[in-house]
Amino acid sequence: MGRFDGATVLITGATGGLGQGAAKGFAAEGARLILSDLDGDALQNLAGSLDAETATLAGNVADETLSEALVKLAVERFGRLDVAVNNAGVAQSFVRLPQVPSDEARRILEIDLLGVFYAMKYQIPQMERQFKAGGKGGAIVNIASVAGLVGAPKLSVYAAAKHGVVGLTKSAAAEYAVKGIRVNAICPAHTRTKMVDDFVKLSGAPETLALSELTRGVPMKRVGEVPEIIEAMLFAADPKNTFMTGHSLAVDGGIGAI
Repeated sequence: MGRFDGATVLITGATGGLGQGAAKGFAAEGARLILSDLDGDALQNLAGSLDAETATLAGNVADETLSEALVKLAVERFGRLDVAVNNAGVAQSFVRLPQVPSDEARRILEIDLLGVFYAMKYQIPQMERQFKAGGKGGAIVNIASVAGLVGAPKLSVYAAAKHGVVGLTKSAAAEYAVKGIRVNAICPAHTRTKMVDDFVKLSGAPETLALSELTRGVPMKRVGEVPEIIEAMLFAADPKNTFMTGHSLAVDGGIGAI
């Protein structure tokens, strides 16, 4: 039996590196999936590759109506919402604060911060209703970043958004700790996804040199691998992990130890 047999798991940003990893990880543990991302065709391709009952809905998490529709889809298709992984997000240009275009800053905050707020705004009431009806609420896992725990030079707006995600996580966790809902955040360092691959390409340097520069402040001297981050997500959402809430779990190769 899997850890999530019969559970309904909602994942945003599902076609990205971490999103696909999460979809595969939860599917392997028996979950039924609600998947969302901007690209509807990519969503369908992902759903077709998974050995799990799956429903998809394309859209932008910066649009509040998407979050409402995703929860409605989970309830209509599978009867409840047990786990929400709020993973959708974008990065910013690697520049000092005054060089960040204002429209880019606004987009980052709308997707990375308000997108998580909108998601929880609709996920929490559904989980609370479930708890009142049957004593079983749910778990929310917000994907923040190590940049949400410390300063991040040349990633100022991204860091501000991810600090905000950590704040939302802690606040919601405290509000619903006795109402059957656990809310935690995962805070990865740079992970081997398209974002890192794009950084390597834009740097123009050999991959080993570019990655060495990217991980200069990481005690383990490497980027994270997607399966390492997925394990943290599964742990945070695990129905047996009943006493952890409001936690920001750093998966950062030791950055927080310095």
